[in-house]
Amino acid sequence: MSSTARLDRPVTAIPTRKQRKALPTRGVADRTAGYVFLLPWFAGLAVFTVGPLVYSLYLSFTDYDLLDPPKWAGLANYRQMFTTDPRFFHAVRVTLEYVVVVTPVKLGLGLAVALLLNRRRRGIGVYRSLFYLPSLLGTSVAVALVWRSMFAQGGAVSDGLASVGLPKTDFINNPTWSLPAIILLSCWQFGAPMVIFLAGLKQIPAELYDAADVDGAGKWQRFWHVTVPLLSPVIFFNLLLETINSFQAFTPAFIVSGGTGGPADSTLFYTLYLYQTGFNDFRFGYASAMAWVLLAAVGVVTALMFRLSRAWVFYGDGGNR
Repeated sequence: MSSTARLDRPVTAIPTRKQRKALPTRGVADRTAGYVFLLPWFAGLAVFTVGPLVYSLYLSFTDYDLLDPPKWAGLANYRQMFTTDPRFFHAVRVTLEYVVVVTPVKLGLGLAVALLLNRRRRGIGVYRSLFYLPSLLGTSVAVALVWRSMFAQGGAVSDGLASVGLPKTDFINNPTWSLPAIILLSCWQFGAPMVIFLAGLKQIPAELYDAADVDGAGKWQRFWHVTVPLLSPVIFFNLLLETINSFQAFTPAFIVSGGTGGPADSTLFYTLYLYQTGFNDFRFGYASAMAWVLLAAVGVVTALMFRLSRAWVFYGDGGNR
């Protein structure tokens, strides 16, 4: 197109300040109404999230026992945490062991069951509901109590072992088996990632599997070269959620150990030690410092996972993010 043709186009005049003031104000009114409706949410965010978050950061630099006013202590809580508190490092080790085992096992079970349920069969909805049910019940106190009674001395698991000629074992009060018992309880709750995997599998075009069959690909090759790459965003999403949730695990360890982290601190999760420090020892300043260390650790792990995901997560446009 020539420059003359471009010059012949009508040019929209820029409105003056007086003309802009005369423009309809409906858009401004709509935005104002939107902000008014959002005010309760902003108020709740400030009162119940941002306010306590800022206050806990302040408390992490104080000596506070809930009864007396906070006393400024500087970095004393953090120095004690990393230099003179052996239970802190023990809690970190127990939590890392839990995260490293539970996260991949839950994702593996969820993906395996999702692949089995990704078929058209009579009553498939019932099976999906049954496999998802433990995720609805698994974090409840009642189920944790039942689990504790099952794995205690004289419980169903111990009696079951005795019925096949194996020695009875008190899994709850044995430092060697107490943490595996909690891990087993957590792995039983694979229903939530299973449902997300199932939704992701439904989005994979069947034509790709047909093309792989034409090329002579077997089941394993179809899974590894078709399912996994196309499901990688869903795998990453589940991995991220389950890792964060595992770092925050509290209820199973609290109920199974009776709130002690025993036996011999074998189930002393980080969150349980934080709870003991704050609500048993009334050292809320130290507990706040522990909470912020956990927040920073989870943030670093999350950032690292996003960084590493560029090498193996593939999106619909064929690229990495």
